[in-house]
Amino acid sequence: MSNSFTRTTKQRNAVIEVLRDHKGFISAQDIHNFLKNSASTVGLSTVYRTMTALTTSNDVDVMLREDGEALYRLCSSVHHHHLVCRDCGTTIEIQADYVEAWAKDVSQAHGFSDIDHTVEIVGICKKCKK
Repeated sequence: MSNSFTRTTKQRNAVIEVLRDHKGFISAQDIHNFLKNSASTVGLSTVYRTMTALTTSNDVDVMLREDGEALYRLCSSVHHHHLVCRDCGTTIEIQADYVEAWAKDVSQAHGFSDIDHTVEIVGICKKCKK
């Protein structure tokens, strides 16, 4: 994550604040709803443009829901993966050296280089299981 937040604007700052306040993954539509409920005039298209820019600059992580909707979250700058509760959205960043080794081995075995990957493990957290 570069944390560059280049081209800082009032609208971008508003979107980033929603992301900072929300600890789990959140959709662009939900970000827009939070902003609208706080009397912000940031439009939905501005939220989508901002999320595209933040994704491109690696300032947010993106996860796709089963229905294909993109969810966003500010995350640490260290390469990591996620455990995500499908009920409440609780998200835990995890390090997984064995996944890194596996990804490297598989890509090399098939002649790939300059690889990248994401891993999200989705299930039900302890709190929701009760």
